[in-house]
Amino acid sequence: MSDMSPKRPYLLRAFYDWIVDNNMTPHILVNAEAEDVNVPRQHVNDGKIVLNISPSAIQDFMVDNEALSFSARFGGVSFYIYCPMYSIEALYAREAPTEGVSFSADEYEGVASAPVAPKAKGAGLKAVSAPGLAAVSDISAAKSPDEAAVTDTDSDDDGGHDDKPPPRKRPSLRVIK
Repeated sequence: MSDMSPKRPYLLRAFYDWIVDNNMTPHILVNAEAEDVNVPRQHVNDGKIVLNISPSAIQDFMVDNEALSFSARFGGVSFYIYCPMYSIEALYAREAPTEGVSFSADEYEGVASAPVAPKAKGAGLKAVSAPGLAAVSDISAAKSPDEAAVTDTDSDDDGGHDDKPPPRKRPSLRVIK
């Protein structure tokens, strides 16, 4: 049983499709303090953030067994969102909040999903995030010294990460009405 892959990505995709097919608005609840999460920090409340993932509200939506990512606008500014599967706590329809799914915290128990795991500092943190995307490992390294570095454009670590979203900003400008 320990060799089985987590069911969260499969359930998330299924519920997402069902919500969209029924003309409702899908929202995810994300643990914004989990490692490798990239969300606009000014919208985080009590360590959580709710994100509208409706096809009309986002661009470049990608979901695989490891993470969910997309670009969205917050206060008129395009932002690249990256949520590892272990950080997503629930998916539901805005119009019917009881129509959705919440996920067990222990499904990813072996994964470093705590806010900057105490045992993983310096090289240990990099070793944990190394299998992830290169841009994401830069964010987790920047997140360790101070949380503001995630959205701070002056950060050296964040500079490499922000090189990817600008191509996504251009298409989002066309969609603005």
